[in-house]
Amino acid sequence: MPNRSGSVYGLTILSPIIDDERATPSHDLQIRNYLAKLSTREDSPFALAPGTHLARLVVMDDVIYVGMPACEEHLRSKYLVFESNCDGDLDGYLRGLADSIPEHLDAIWKHCVGYPGAANRQAFIAYMKACQLDTTFYFAAVNDKSVSETLRALQTQTAVADFIATHQGADAAALQQEFIQFVARLKSLPLPRPGSMDPHRDIKTGGRNE
Repeated sequence: MPNRSGSVYGLTILSPIIDDERATPSHDLQIRNYLAKLSTREDSPFALAPGTHLARLVVMDDVIYVGMPACEEHLRSKYLVFESNCDGDLDGYLRGLADSIPEHLDAIWKHCVGYPGAANRQAFIAYMKACQLDTTFYFAAVNDKSVSETLRALQTQTAVADFIATHQGADAAALQQEFIQFVARLKSLPLPRPGSMDPHRDIKTGGRNE
């Protein structure tokens, strides 16, 4: 079924960008400049937005002609492409975006044709739905688990790999005791924040290995 894979929703939105020769810089360039300054770590706006597995924003200038047997076609305008895999239903996710990061949404989408602003929640949701395309292809790492479950699994995977790497050749009895303590520490760790998974994090101390 398009748009949904188990409990995960695949969202694809194409919003036409305003074409105004008087705008300096152009609207598409203003979007690019703003996106280039956004963090991709835990302070990313879309890491703060609830239920986001991943999000990607890109300005699409035109489609590429790949040769025969395809037909050469061109877009009538440039588009802002927004792709997200998220938990829950579409209305709830869009409402969560508008509630948590309205200033970022407005700074990006104000350059798109017909954007009503995030303050009017119903108009915002209706606009996003009007620009939506069906999603039939999902990012491979997203399964039928929630964001919290996925973060916990990634945390466990990283910690176990580190434990194995640092206990090669250890005495069996000592290894057993170390592993029992390791499991207890792992269970007591807080859930990682979205965007915060760090391969340099030390499971023993919770700090970083520089």
